[in-house]
Amino acid sequence: MASDIQTLESAVVRFAGDSGDGMQLTGSQFTTSTALAGSDLATFPDFPAEIRAPVGTTFGVSAFQINFGARSIKTVGDQPDVLVAMNPAALKTNIANLRAGGLLVVDSGAFTKRNLQKAGFETNPLGTPMLDNYQVIDLDISKMTLEAVKEFGLGNKEALRCKNMWTLGLMLWMFSRNRAPVVDWLNGKFAKKPEIAQSNIAALNAGHAFGETAELSAHIKRYQIGANKTEAGLYRTVTGSQALSWGIAAGGELAGLDIMLGSYPITPASPILHTLSGMKELGVTTFQAEDEIAAICAAIGASYAGALGVTSSSGPGIALKTEALGLAISTELPLVVINSQRGGPSTGLPTKTEQSDLYQAIYGRNGDAPLPVVATRSPGDCFEAAIEACRLAVKYMTPVMLLTDGFIANAAEPWKLPDIDALEPFTVDFAATPAEGESFNPFKRDDKTLARNWGIPGVKGTEHRIGGIEKSYDTGHISYDPDNHQKMTDTRFAKIDNIADDIPPQTIEQGDDTGTLVVVGWGSTYGPISEAVKAARAEGLNVSHMHIRYLNPFPRNLESVLRGFDKVLVPEMNAGQLKTVLRDKFLIDAKPLNQVSGLPFKIEDILSAIRAEVSS
Repeated sequence: MASDIQTLESAVVRFAGDSGDGMQLTGSQFTTSTALAGSDLATFPDFPAEIRAPVGTTFGVSAFQINFGARSIKTVGDQPDVLVAMNPAALKTNIANLRAGGLLVVDSGAFTKRNLQKAGFETNPLGTPMLDNYQVIDLDISKMTLEAVKEFGLGNKEALRCKNMWTLGLMLWMFSRNRAPVVDWLNGKFAKKPEIAQSNIAALNAGHAFGETAELSAHIKRYQIGANKTEAGLYRTVTGSQALSWGIAAGGELAGLDIMLGSYPITPASPILHTLSGMKELGVTTFQAEDEIAAICAAIGASYAGALGVTSSSGPGIALKTEALGLAISTELPLVVINSQRGGPSTGLPTKTEQSDLYQAIYGRNGDAPLPVVATRSPGDCFEAAIEACRLAVKYMTPVMLLTDGFIANAAEPWKLPDIDALEPFTVDFAATPAEGESFNPFKRDDKTLARNWGIPGVKGTEHRIGGIEKSYDTGHISYDPDNHQKMTDTRFAKIDNIADDIPPQTIEQGDDTGTLVVVGWGSTYGPISEAVKAARAEGLNVSHMHIRYLNPFPRNLESVLRGFDKVLVPEMNAGQLKTVLRDKFLIDAKPLNQVSGLPFKIEDILSAIRAEVSS
């Protein structure tokens, strides 16, 4: 029998198989059981880009990685401790990531001659020196699944669809996780098809029972990972897309405005449309447009009518929205533009993550057309970042670009539900009917914010022209006057610059306020940078971590904080965009650490760069 249960502080498990093997479902259900056990966690769904790649090919491999532990978890882990490979293609594309000495679980029943050829193997790697560096559990999961569900009379194809549940049962046993949440989910999911529910439950139980009874190996252990000590409160597992959608809805509530999302489906932004479409009771209207241009124009129209317009897309879609985004800047209407970044350029890597749209966000419009740019750092942080984007949009009468990315959108983490009553409202005052003898000027501005009047249809006396042609500063009428255009351009820049007085000063996340090296990040690099700096400081290195949420305008004190360090290192999943912006703004010799692989940074890569910078 397997030896006694071994207690671990954390573990990284990666499920990999064909797109039809249900790896995302397997991972999400393992995540649910782990979250209910109280462990902290971070997940990374890794989707193939092909909609229907040939079965058994490397192009169709889908994977799900989870890092969980009895401590604070901020990344998905550099290397899996356990890799579950459901076919040869999954083994081929993922084995290089498994740590030396890690556990490899394979479905030998899928290692047929045809599948081996599709994956590019000349010979079967099982039992060869290729796998000598790993602990291997070689099981015919396909055969055992068929045996477990044979009493339900399913066809061979349907029966094999249960093998992910067999595998999940084994993993739940191995990590001492409860099957009950999965059983409840299956009964609910297939309430109208009880035979499917029961067959999947039978497979789940069979995998768990196999772990309990089989003599796998003398050196294969069962593991126990305890609960993480967290702040008291009600928690749930949340993806970035979910939290961002809820933040948008909350922003509408806090502003006292209806939300109108105009969107066109695009990976990885589509879940925002899906989530918000189910929130009609909160005054949210969703419109799936025929294209990206129609989507943003509908959102602008909603803002003109007195709602808060929101539009969502990824880099290629943001490019299509650009002219209309300039219209929103010209008309000075509030608009939240969500950019879920992915690998580029053009179609690029549709299902892989990247941070390469920062230039696009800050500079990517014709003319001098500034707008605020806010970035979220993690799935849970999306809620607050979305509310902040809404606040800035309505207070300053401007479009706001909210940057997230494919990793944040799809990743999940435990999130403490906020106290909604404690959130500060930012209600809007629309322009009122002018006093007798006065005329309405739609571009009359607040002395402090420089935000213009928000006059909406149906209010007597506030009728006005709207459009993309330049307006007179004094009247709001069309103007081609050179001096007026200069004044309006200067005013639009000053309005955005004023936002720096309305955002928190930049702080240091970890480490001293001055020193040898500061590692500066934005967006989803937060977790890897945080863990790398923590490890470097444990080694005695003089290094700090700064993470920037407000990318335009920067916090007023950002330059002075940066100049408190001898060196600045900027890890980014692009070719060096924030590094260039920092050099442009402050003439600071920031050093880049760039990665454009479509994957998140590994802690070790950033740690190695920190060591090199500190010692140079």
